[in-house]
Formats: sequence, C-alpha cells, structure tokens
Amino acid sequence: MSSALSDATSAAAPAEARGADRRSRLRRYQAQLLERMHAAQSGTLASGRQLGVQLGDLRCLLDLTQVSEIVPLQPVTPVPLAHDWYLGLANIRGNLTGVVDLARYCGEAAVAQTGDCRIVTFAPALGLNGALLASRVLGLRNVDAMQADAVDPGVSPWCAQCYTDPDGQRWTRLDLALLVHDERFLQVGR
Repeated sequence: MSSALSDATSAAAPAEARGADRRSRLRRYQAQLLERMHAAQSGTLASGRQLGVQLGDLRCLLDLTQVSEIVPLQPVTPVPLAHDWYLGLANIRGNLTGVVDLARYCGEAAVAQTGDCRIVTFAPALGLNGALLASRVLGLRNVDAMQADAVDPGVSPWCAQCYTDPDGQRWTRLDLALLVHDERFLQVGR
C-alpha cells in the first residue's frame, strides 16, 4: 500500500511543479508588463513601444500611456437597449467599467469570448471608465521596426495609422484619447 501511495504522490509532484512553474512565469510576465506600463506613463520608455492586442481579426497597437491595466475576462452585465458592440458593465477592482467589443464597433465579427480574452482598461487620464475586449494580448511591439502604410481615406481619426511589421502582418495604431471623444462611440444606446 505504501508503494501505491508513493507512486501517486510522485506522479502528482511533477504536475504540481509544472503548475507552480507556469504561475511563476505568468507572475514575472505580469510584473515586467506592469513595470513597462509605469515606465511609459512616466515617459522613460522608448516612444516606439506599443501594446499589441488582437481585437477579433484586427491586430491593433495601443499607446501604453492610454492603458491602465489588463485583466482576465470578467462577467459582464448587459445594458438594456445598448448597441451590440457595447457589451455592458464589468466590476473591475470595485469600479463599474463599460466594456466595448471594438471589433464589432468597427463592423467586424464579434470577439469570441474564450480563455485567451482579456479586458484592457482605459487610463484614468482619458476621463472615461471604459475598456476594450481583446481576443488576445500580443505583448509589446516596436513601431520603429515597422513600416508605415498609406492612410486609407475615410478612416476614423482614432485609427488612421497603419503599419506592417517585418513578418508582413498589418497593425492599426489606435488613439484611445480620440476614440473616447468620438460621438458615435459615446452613444451606446440604440
């Protein structure tokens, strides 16, 4: 019997070690990202560094000074008579935060809510307690290493900058400060 117990204990130990290692790596990554976000807010980070996020099929770049935090997908309470792109309100650290599916807002398919989804909250300096639903957070990207593309006519001013990275992927740089003043964006009700 002690042999069977010993085998079960030794089989559980590697699984626990893998889980602990994974949690440790995640904590280090979150600490590094938080450190970089604070550096960006204080102006000590290179201006070319942007947070890469995927919003549905769209790859977007966000200025770190316009982002407050990145949190796992939270329960979102729908708001009656709101547009389909306005998902509703989430309780993030005790604050009610309006969550927007920006891909849907832009006329794309709605973001599929999976375990990879994150809520990216706006910086308090923007004056709007809001957030975007991201399919995935893709990490920091260096815009200086990308090629600027021609601006498409008729594109909203808050998403007028486009880039192509060295791998040939197209990125749209979003200016959340302009987005939060867009009249259509502020009219969440139908």
